[in-house]
This record gives sequence, C-alpha cells and structure tokens, in this order.
Amino acid sequence: MILIGIGANLTSATAGSPYATCKAALAELAAGPSTITIKACSPWFRSSPVPVSDQPWFVNAVVELATALDPPTLLARLHEVEDVFGRHRSVRNGARVLDLDLLAYDDLILPVGPGPGPQLPHPRLHERAFVLIPLNDLAPDWRHPILGSTAVEMMAEISTDQLVERLSDN
Repeated sequence: MILIGIGANLTSATAGSPYATCKAALAELAAGPSTITIKACSPWFRSSPVPVSDQPWFVNAVVELATALDPPTLLARLHEVEDVFGRHRSVRNGARVLDLDLLAYDDLILPVGPGPGPQLPHPRLHERAFVLIPLNDLAPDWRHPILGSTAVEMMAEISTDQLVERLSDN
C-alpha cells in the first residue's frame, strides 16, 4: 500500500482555497506524465498547525496510490506537483499552499541516506494526528512497518494538543 499525506493552509494562485488546491493537486497527480492512480482518499479534515503556531489551520487527507514508480521517482513527482501550485520550501513547518508527503511505500523501510531520497516510512507519521486520523479512516488495518502499530494504536501515544476536525462536506 502506497500512502501519501496531502495538506495545505494557504490559498494558491492556481486553484484557490486550501481545500480546492488539495483536490486540484490530486487531479494533477493522476493526470501527469507518470502512471499514478488514486485508489482511495480518506475524508478531509481541518487540523491545527504542528508545532502549535498562529498560522492558519490546515486541510488534510491521506491518499492511497497505485504506481510502478520507485520511491525516489514518486517523491520527485510529488514535489513537481507542489511546484505547479506554487509551493516554496523556505521555513520548516511553515504555512504552505500545498504539502505532499510520501508516508509509506508498501512495507519498505528506507533509512536516511546520503542523498535526497525518501525516508520510509515517513519519520514523523506516528507523531501526527493530522495523518493518523485520516489514515485510520482510509486503512484501519494498515500497520507501521517499523513499529508494527495501527493508526489507532499510534494515536494513543501522541500529544493531545493536536486538534483535528472532520470537514462537514465529506
């Protein structure tokens, strides 16, 4: 199972509101030159910024993909889509028009390497309510390949200051 996290908390010039940008980004991802299929998408959520800050709340979801692309190539494609919508990486954990994170690629475990390739599973997946809550809706039986825990089990371990609300238009 290939999983990505998608989120935004700023309006993009390309698509508009964070929700509209996220939906347009999924369409762009599936329509691009690579072979990527959106298999399923969790419900959409609003979430407070992590770490806590005064920036706007995010719109988030978790998406299951199917692709023959290897993890580094898929990550590069995710970054290309971010670029289409005006993502500029300047401040870690800052506000952004779009964020596409490769969360898991089957049961593959890739440690931090010398190059720009992905670390899998995503190194902070198990600490983020805005990932775990949608993940639980999308794939409740998925298990973290290192921890062996489900989303529900990992949610029991995270900070309670992370606020996540289901959007009403799901």
